[in-house]
Amino acid sequence: MTGTLRRGLGAAFLAATLCSGAGAQPETGPSLRIMEFSELSDWDLDNHVEALRVFRETCMDMEGADWQSLCALAQNADDSGARAFFELFFRPVLIEDGKDGLFTGYFEPELNGSRHRTNRYRYPVYRMPPEARATSLWLSRRDILSTDVLKGRGLEIAWVEDPVELFFLQIQGSGRIRLQDGSTIRVGYGGANGHPYRSIGQELVRRGIYSLHQVSAGVIRNWVRRNPEPGAELLMHNPSYVFFREVNRVAANRGPLGAMNRSITPMRSIAVDPAYTPLGAPVWIEKNGQSKMRRLMIAQDTGSAIKGAQRADIFFGAGDEAGRKAGQLKDPGRLMVLMPIQRAYAMLPDDL
Repeated sequence: MTGTLRRGLGAAFLAATLCSGAGAQPETGPSLRIMEFSELSDWDLDNHVEALRVFRETCMDMEGADWQSLCALAQNADDSGARAFFELFFRPVLIEDGKDGLFTGYFEPELNGSRHRTNRYRYPVYRMPPEARATSLWLSRRDILSTDVLKGRGLEIAWVEDPVELFFLQIQGSGRIRLQDGSTIRVGYGGANGHPYRSIGQELVRRGIYSLHQVSAGVIRNWVRRNPEPGAELLMHNPSYVFFREVNRVAANRGPLGAMNRSITPMRSIAVDPAYTPLGAPVWIEKNGQSKMRRLMIAQDTGSAIKGAQRADIFFGAGDEAGRKAGQLKDPGRLMVLMPIQRAYAMLPDDL
């Protein structure tokens, strides 16, 4: 979502036109430009049918009569007319907040674990305690892990064998835990302690251990494991702590639940900042870097590190290979939100 029309579109425009109250408002107004589909790089080469099918998954939960009308049309639209559907009823809107575009990736981790604590499985996956839910800011990661505040209260969903993988499970916000009997527990985001997310990758760069282009999830994992004591301390640099809940209603062949409480789809779902992009909206991404990506995605998720008009996290799927690909992604580019036509033009400032 990057744009170039006018500065000074204030918080009121975001609240009323973009978000329907779905996020914090930026301090300064973004710039905005309504674009033509002919301006979108390789728009005609994408598989619009895939995007339409994913749009149908969550559009019924969007707020606004225009979104609901378009959702009804989408449910009845013939797949062969998918591209025409988007071109007829939407306009691409490029929104900028002064920050460069950045694309990263995320995935659904798979961890080994147990329902009970053992010598091998000794790191708990916690549900959220009621006192944390009752306040906007609770104990920090260090306070939680260095005290007995959660122990012996029956808050453990499962126990896993690797604290580093548990840390990354919290960053991803959902995952699967493979039990010793072959069954699987699926966990989803259950709340957080309210502390801001702080990147341990950036901390490694600040310390001079790695340069920015060297840092990836795999590099971080390996460094923490090679350096157990300073590695454990490094994880404490991020005070944010995520709690989980069991998710039983999602079929094994479906993706995890996103912020709209519905399954997300590999390579078609993205996490966005809802202060700029309505959840459920189609979003055209033009990711540059070593492997360019031009694709129509659906904004179905959010993330604590996903802040800004030109910030997005691409969902790669489940498992180690998806994790490897997601962990390597840190590319520039731009993204445009596809908005219903009347809503798009209503976003323009009055002096145009």
